[in-house]
Amino acid sequence: MWFIPDEGKALPPPGIVNRNSVWLSGVGWCTALLQNAINHRPPLKSGLHRQFLLATIGWFIGYHITKKENYTYAKLDLDMSEYIRLHPEEFAGKEKKTFAEIVEPFHPIR
Repeated sequence: MWFIPDEGKALPPPGIVNRNSVWLSGVGWCTALLQNAINHRPPLKSGLHRQFLLATIGWFIGYHITKKENYTYAKLDLDMSEYIRLHPEEFAGKEKKTFAEIVEPFHPIR
């Protein structure tokens, strides 16, 4: 697609069933139902071809939104890991403490 650069095409494709596809497919289907109701037609029984078409269009748009989202997050992760690699002094590891050093000593009061 035109909105994902060439380096984003190396990413694995998202699953066919994802939250954006399901959500926008439902929105497309509800749009067809609402249009039927506004035109005083039986909402579920009339215009099945339009219901199917709008649900499919919503699914397609949701799939490509997910691809764009995956590319954006992968690019952010790459930039962040590159920054950490170039500036290791800012990300020094913490000294490890034992559990006994963290918890205060217990003194029961009677």
